[in-house]
Amino acid sequence: MTTAVCPPAFPSTVTGGVIHRFRDFLPVTAATPVISLSEGSTPLIHSPKLSGLLGADCQVYLKFEGLNPTGSFKDRGMTVAMSKAVEAGAKLVVCASTGNTSASAAAYAARAGLVCAVLLPRGKIAPGKLAQAYIYGATVIEVDGNFDDCLRLVRELAQEPGTAIVNSINPNRIAGQKTAAFEVVDALGDAPDLHLLPVGNAGNITAYWLGYQEYKRAGRARKLPKMTGFQAAGAAPIYYNQVVPHPETAASAIRIGNPASWLGATGAIRDSGGAIDIVSDEQILHAQRWLAAEEGVFVEPASAASVAGLLRCCSPERCDRCPFRPLPLGATVVCTVTGHGLKDVATILSAGFQPHPAAADKAAVLKILEKCR
Repeated sequence: MTTAVCPPAFPSTVTGGVIHRFRDFLPVTAATPVISLSEGSTPLIHSPKLSGLLGADCQVYLKFEGLNPTGSFKDRGMTVAMSKAVEAGAKLVVCASTGNTSASAAAYAARAGLVCAVLLPRGKIAPGKLAQAYIYGATVIEVDGNFDDCLRLVRELAQEPGTAIVNSINPNRIAGQKTAAFEVVDALGDAPDLHLLPVGNAGNITAYWLGYQEYKRAGRARKLPKMTGFQAAGAAPIYYNQVVPHPETAASAIRIGNPASWLGATGAIRDSGGAIDIVSDEQILHAQRWLAAEEGVFVEPASAASVAGLLRCCSPERCDRCPFRPLPLGATVVCTVTGHGLKDVATILSAGFQPHPAAADKAAVLKILEKCR
C-alpha cells in the first residue's frame, strides 16, 4: 500500500504578485481575472559606496526592478493592464515599445492566452529585448519610424473591436507601476527624501509619485519625496520643453522624443519640489559600469541614468549643476534602476572587453593576475 504525498502548502505570497499584495490600491474587483507572473517584491539594495560619495550621512538605496519576471519594471503595470484587458473581453493586445514593454506585454499575453502585437522602431531595439518578444510568441512588427510613430499606430489599432492597448497611456499600467513606491515605503518605514529615476516615456516617475501620495493619504507614509528625473541628453524633451523629432541615445529604453506621460511627469516634478535634468551617454555608460564593478548590480544603460545623475552630483567639479543639492543631513535617497543588464549585452560587448589569453598552466594564469592587481 502506498501513501499519497501531498504537495507542500506554500504561503500564498509565493504565487502572489502586486495585485495580490496591493489589491485595495488597484482598479480591480472580485470579477477581475488576475494575470500574474509573481511580479514585484524586488529588492531595495543599500549602496554603501554611493552613500559614501554623497556624504552628509546620506543613505542611498537602489530599487532593482531588473529582478521582475521579464527583467524590467514594466511587469508591475502589465499585470494590471492585462488582467483588465481579459476582464473587458479583449482578444488582441497591442503596444509600441523601445523593448521592455514588448517583452512584458508578450509574456503576460502568453500567460493570458491572448494574441499580442508589438510595434518597434526598426533597428532601434536591443537584441535581448527583441529575443524576448519572439520567444513569448508575439507578432513583432518593425516600423520604419521612431517610437512616437509606433505609438501613433498603436492608438489607431486600439480602436478596432476586441483590441486593448497596453502602453502606459493605459491608466491601468500606471496603477500597477505605482506599487513600486509602496514597496519602497514598506521597506524603509517611510518615503525617502529624494527619489531619482530615468525618464523616457515618463510613466514611471508619474506612477511613483501617485503611489507615494496614495500611501501618505492612507497613513502609511509621513512624508513625500522630491521626484527628480534624468533624461539622456539626446532624448530630453521634458528638459528642453519641446518635442525631439529624432531622439538619439545609447540608452535605447529612454530613446523617446514625445513622452506619453509628459504631463504626469511634469506634475510629479513640480508638485514634489523635484527637478528634471540631463546626463550624457558617456555619463550613463560610465554609471552602468561603475554600478556593476563597485556594487555588483548589473543594469541596462537606460537604468543607469538615475545613478549617472547622482554620480555627477557627487563630483566636486560638477556639483554646481546638481538639481537636488543641498540635501538634509542623513537624507534617504532611492535610485530606481529599471531593467536588468542582460537586456542589452551588445552595448557592453561593443565596448572592447576581451578575455586574457593564457596557456593551460598555473604560472601563466598567475602572471595575468599579477598584472590585474
